[in-house]
Amino acid sequence: MPFSLHQGDALSVLVGLPDGCVDSVITDPPYNSGGRTAKERTTRSAKQKYTSADAQHALPDFTGENMDGRSYGFWLTQIMTEAHRLTKSGGTALLFTDWRQLPITTDAIQAAGWLWRGVLAWHKPQARPQKGRFTQNCEFIVWASKGAIDGSRNPVYLPGLYSASQPSGAKRQHITQKPVEVMRELVKISPEDGTVLDFCAGSGSTGVAALLEGRDFIGVEKTEHYASIAADRLTETLRETLTQDDVVLTV
Repeated sequence: MPFSLHQGDALSVLVGLPDGCVDSVITDPPYNSGGRTAKERTTRSAKQKYTSADAQHALPDFTGENMDGRSYGFWLTQIMTEAHRLTKSGGTALLFTDWRQLPITTDAIQAAGWLWRGVLAWHKPQARPQKGRFTQNCEFIVWASKGAIDGSRNPVYLPGLYSASQPSGAKRQHITQKPVEVMRELVKISPEDGTVLDFCAGSGSTGVAALLEGRDFIGVEKTEHYASIAADRLTETLRETLTQDDVVLTV
């Protein structure tokens, strides 16, 4: 199978995986942000932070959204240290973050042993303008590598800016769901025969993108509801991408 999906705590799952089993770690960890004050960041749920009161989204909450800055940095360092062990030499890591947690994220990824390479931007065209202020229409992707990168192994030229709206309506299956078109571009940092790991898989967008781009995928999702959605999306994507050459007829 070109994908495996684990339902459970990310750190507990990762410690059971073998060294050097992935080429790229691409994930959207809970930002523990989304508030003007420390109280707002640590007392409101993910659903309260990231959906408007009139959105009418029947989307379940997820845990892990109420740590303060120091705790978030400690947790992220722990899990990215484990992810570093799982990644092949020269492999890469891409972590989504917002402007509030950008400094903590860059600190944590370096403390975990990664070489920080830079910051990418995801532009959201439909962000709501704010009178007298700059529109907050970007999220960021911190990227890093496990040592030197051999460009000849994966000779791609990738942009540093991506523009796409978050899925809406029936296509929105997770509170913080990322667009598949953006994720398809990001997974290209993994070699064509590579494996992508997402330890906060959510509804499975990273995995869907990986399969569509011919990569293998390992996903971990703690919330049972979202793990079930991810499993369905990955299975459907695999079914759509299978060709006759992928099927062996036995008699």
